[in-house]
Amino acid sequence: MFVIVAVLFLCQCTAEKKQSPQKSWVSAYQVATGKPVAMALTIYKTTMIANGTDKMTARVAVIDSTGREIKDAAIPFTIHVTGDATISGEGLTPVTTDSTTHWEAKLVNGLFNFTFQAGTKPEKIKLEVRGEKTWPASHEIHTLPADFKDLKPTENQLKPTGKSIDHMLGADISFLPQMEYRGAKFTVNGKETDAIKALADNGFNYIRLRIFVNPENDKGYDPKTGFCGLEATKKMAKRIKDAGMKLLLDFHYSDYWADPQQQYKPLAWEKMDFEQLKVTVKEYTKSVLLALQEQGTLPDMVQVGNEINHGLLWPDGHISNPDNLASLLKAGIEGVHDVNPATPVMMHLALGGQNEEAVFWLDNMLARDIKFDAIGLSYYPRWHGTLDDLQNNISDLAKRYGKPINVVEYSQYAEELNDIIFSLPNDLGKGTCNWEPLRSMFGKSGVANENLFVYSKISAKYFK
Repeated sequence: MFVIVAVLFLCQCTAEKKQSPQKSWVSAYQVATGKPVAMALTIYKTTMIANGTDKMTARVAVIDSTGREIKDAAIPFTIHVTGDATISGEGLTPVTTDSTTHWEAKLVNGLFNFTFQAGTKPEKIKLEVRGEKTWPASHEIHTLPADFKDLKPTENQLKPTGKSIDHMLGADISFLPQMEYRGAKFTVNGKETDAIKALADNGFNYIRLRIFVNPENDKGYDPKTGFCGLEATKKMAKRIKDAGMKLLLDFHYSDYWADPQQQYKPLAWEKMDFEQLKVTVKEYTKSVLLALQEQGTLPDMVQVGNEINHGLLWPDGHISNPDNLASLLKAGIEGVHDVNPATPVMMHLALGGQNEEAVFWLDNMLARDIKFDAIGLSYYPRWHGTLDDLQNNISDLAKRYGKPINVVEYSQYAEELNDIIFSLPNDLGKGTCNWEPLRSMFGKSGVANENLFVYSKISAKYFK
């Protein structure tokens, strides 16, 4: 009898442990009171179906100068929609002027939620919230044709990653050569030092670099000097490897920034038909990696595309053309594998807290036989939700797909983010990468501060 009771008690405790709620991070991202600086708008889908019924929740808050939500904020604000969509919810007052309608609302205990519903016209819709004496916040929502073929992966397409992927405590410092070109200097403990060495000395083991196709073009990223092109990337890759660090290479497949609101073809690729475009993506990817390999600086991981939840190389590879998008991604992956089949490939989405859309994208690409090794996410809380949203998202993605996960862009909550990512079960949380942190780490004076030194503590916690 005692044995049976003991076993039942043990089973009950185990069940309770499995069902215990995740840690709440509210105390990290909210403050009781403060001065409003900017609006924060989180939407939980930025890709929707234009069928007249697809809905989502939108969350509005206001933040202070540190980026934390103010719990007692009660400020009025307005909501503006440009495109075929409607909003609804308690506390909304429609106001029509000059044949356009916006909605008035007010934060209650620092928050306001409403429902956004897509119309029937596939397009890009702008959703914006504006508050008095605060920076506005907005999103671009892409609505897809009602006949979009939404696929789910088979069990065979959900195989876990077989490649070894290292833990990452990283920084994207692609701006560094431009900062140095403008005369920036970096000092740690009273001594001038190389910025990359300063990062390595304080626990960082990975550097992420973006690369543009022809940034020197008139409408490219840097028409004068071509920063973030191949030659500049080769120089930075050499410095990174000489410092004993690993390299994550981020292909933008554009002459300019590529992100969810702009994924434009390089000038040299604009007139190519789709078959030419696929070949070019593969050969370009391959040529960049061969050039890096030749100097002994082959990347340790490669992103095929940057923040590609709305696709890449528009219009051919827009998410509304999922088969085309999958073909272009396969071409990029083939380019990586032609140089080194062992190099892990990452798919990078700007969906830190948007679980439903992340699942939608990953399901549809996996179902179209995209074979990749790691999931990368961007997380900026003004757009991508709370730390709790992030935790819930990555926990679900890890469970669904069994693939390693990295937060490869962020700028706030360094300690909390690493706690969240490294708490994933089965060692699926592989680490983080702070986006362009040198300005915050060294300030205008170039003198290192706590924003740098905190990483020694994080490294000691998770890497030693």
